Amino acid sequence: MIKVHSYESMGTYDGPGLRLVVFLQGCNFRCLYCANPDTIALQGGTVTDAEEIVRMALSQKAFFGKKGGITFSGGEPTLQAKELIPLFKRLKAEGIHICLDSNGSVWNQDVEELLQLTDLVLLDIKQFNSQRHQELTKHSNSQTIKTAAWLEEHNKPFWLRYVLVPGYSDFEEDIIMLGEQLTNYKMIQRIEILPYHTLGVHKYEVMGQEYQLKNIKENTPEQIEKAAGLFKRFFNCVYVN
Repeated sequence: MIKVHSYESMGTYDGPGLRLVVFLQGCNFRCLYCANPDTIALQGGTVTDAEEIVRMALSQKAFFGKKGGITFSGGEPTLQAKELIPLFKRLKAEGIHICLDSNGSVWNQDVEELLQLTDLVLLDIKQFNSQRHQELTKHSNSQTIKTAAWLEEHNKPFWLRYVLVPGYSDFEEDIIMLGEQLTNYKMIQRIEILPYHTLGVHKYEVMGQEYQLKNIKENTPEQIEKAAGLFKRFFNCVYVN
């Protein structure tokens, strides 16, 4: 049984083509800008049988086309890796393309098997500078960097996703360091810059929590252009999502 927070049909932002996006409950990060704070708690969500998700994916398969499929996001899906393994096997048997959107920080045998069953990983690197990453997420980025290396070594395609938060993850030297370390990775198919937004702020109000970045403004076009230019020094597949 899998803890599901919510679904999005015909999603276009979480992987290639049209996708069924399954947002899972529970996350080990505490990102200051989290747009889905209601997915963080391990408790909660709707306990769902894997076959129900398979049926939902099959009902939408005709719309997926050649590029689309299903994406598991969150929260952090790898926290439920053991439960997801049989589901991924069922989806693969049905010929459905699987994306896994992950912060890459969880590692065990179940996660490794899950990644081997995944067609495309959407790897969220929040910050390359370890201290700033800790400040931004309350968690280390060491395993995330190791996960990127594992994906490269095991010929597993992935997209690198980077949220551009003014004053937190837009430092020129940090983006350059990230580019220098990963520039030769052949498995990176796409670099996605995700501009910072405040669309989830109302959720904090509903939950009675204070939004930590209430004084941070959304990116200017110049800030986005500068970051894209830095990434383009090292990669030829840079996009702004």
